[in-house]
Amino acid sequence: MKKVLVNEIKLPVNVSESRNTLTGKVANNLKISKDEIKDLFIKKKSIDARHKPEIFYVYSLVVSLGDNIADKVLRNKNTSLYKEVLYNFPCDNKKNLEERPVIIGFGPAGLFCGYLLALHGFKPVIIERGSKVESRTQAVKEFWEGGKLNLNTNVQFGEGGAGTFSDGKLNTGVKDKYGRIGYMLDTFVKYGADKAITYINKPHIGTDVLTGIISSMRRDMEEMGAIFYFDTLMEDLSYEKGQISSISILLPDGSHEEIKTNNVVLAIGHSARDTFKLLHKKGIEMQNKPFAVGYRVQHKQKLINDDQYGFGNAEKYNLPASDYKLTYTSKDGHGVYSFCMCPGGYVVNASSFNKKLTINGMSYLGRDSDNANSAIVITVNEDDYGHQLFDGMKLQEELETKSYNLADGKLVFQRYEDYKVGADSVDYGEVKPVCKGQSVAGSVRGVFSEAFENNFIEAMEYYGGRIKGFNDGDSLICAVESRTSSPVKIIRDDGFEANIKGIYPCGEGAGYAGGITSAAVDGMKVAEQIAKNINLNYT
Repeated sequence: MKKVLVNEIKLPVNVSESRNTLTGKVANNLKISKDEIKDLFIKKKSIDARHKPEIFYVYSLVVSLGDNIADKVLRNKNTSLYKEVLYNFPCDNKKNLEERPVIIGFGPAGLFCGYLLALHGFKPVIIERGSKVESRTQAVKEFWEGGKLNLNTNVQFGEGGAGTFSDGKLNTGVKDKYGRIGYMLDTFVKYGADKAITYINKPHIGTDVLTGIISSMRRDMEEMGAIFYFDTLMEDLSYEKGQISSISILLPDGSHEEIKTNNVVLAIGHSARDTFKLLHKKGIEMQNKPFAVGYRVQHKQKLINDDQYGFGNAEKYNLPASDYKLTYTSKDGHGVYSFCMCPGGYVVNASSFNKKLTINGMSYLGRDSDNANSAIVITVNEDDYGHQLFDGMKLQEELETKSYNLADGKLVFQRYEDYKVGADSVDYGEVKPVCKGQSVAGSVRGVFSEAFENNFIEAMEYYGGRIKGFNDGDSLICAVESRTSSPVKIIRDDGFEANIKGIYPCGEGAGYAGGITSAAVDGMKVAEQIAKNINLNYT
């Protein structure tokens, strides 16, 4: 028996996706009998709407065939021998460690780093400045309803990291020859995600589902021997002869505790500005890195659906809320692009500092709000914000302060037509704000420089030629999207260690990832390296 990957199997979107239908389609394409297909599963599924009004689901399917039949069909250009890639963790812990590995931060990188270490007997200690996801969700809800911002438990900080309130998008450009992404997706499914995330083209979990998955993973980790400190801040670290020896933590009751350890993972996220400064003060090498800043733009989801699928087809065929990806290079050479596109989503107040406003996008599993939203952001580097360390962070703070001052921390939405002429919006047109957090109509002009604003308008007009209606006057603009990625990179070597041995910068905050999937994969790589190093030191 051999497994064969069969590509380019197409079904019209109005045809039921049943096992029998797919089997028949494969048999017809390969010119074999249905009975010769012993087993079948979906490896990849996407939508092809390039030739509207004809719209197809396109599949890559793994089929099990007898050896002789498999050898015959492998002559087909759309087939290949399927080689399953299984993820293998390098080693288990067979000792009782005197000093456990410590993970600072429990976003996607810390989650998967900690999960693997716990699963294989290394009993990690996890330090998270924010709360458990259950109480974190309540604190965020209260803030969105007008309550006080909790500086340590908010959209940026807390169990699950910033990705918890983003949509749970899992698409990535990371290559996966070691099976890490497949393992990550299977783990999410194990803890409650829809199995479809393992094969759909652009998988997402949804904020409402992701919160339950994270709490379930944490409970299992605790049963495996992991120890969690929530609402706890790392306030210092010590090292001897270039090797980390301990960290100091500030507990919720105000007391202090020292944890001795030779392995510390810095999965601190892109918003831990105080921790970045502490690390720099302690001699950890880092540098500025490029990132991007801009606005959130809202349109009616129907506008996007009609452009991508053809008028009315999303409703007619019950198609998922469509997304888009847009790029542009401005006349002065800046890259402008869509980022973190949220079909059927919400613009959310994602602030984590007093009197500073930053925003993000979020969708629930159903992606069923009236609006689509995406960040439209412009790349910035040291030539734009300065060459001193943390100058990029200073730019973020300046933009967030200006954004906050527009309306005392409320989200300000401006019609694109008003934005172009510099007029305040006093009401909305066809597009009404769909958001989490208090909001008002007004103007977001002046948050960025005039040159930046011109770049944004250039891009919006160009995008209007790509998606009909994208530059419509009723489209809504909101400021400021400032946390697309970390403004600094913590330097690490080929063994994932910083200039202080035993310190492992990890994930998006450290500058080595750009989303849930890539951060989780980076956490897995670091866990593998720590396991190897610990076992080597104990032999």
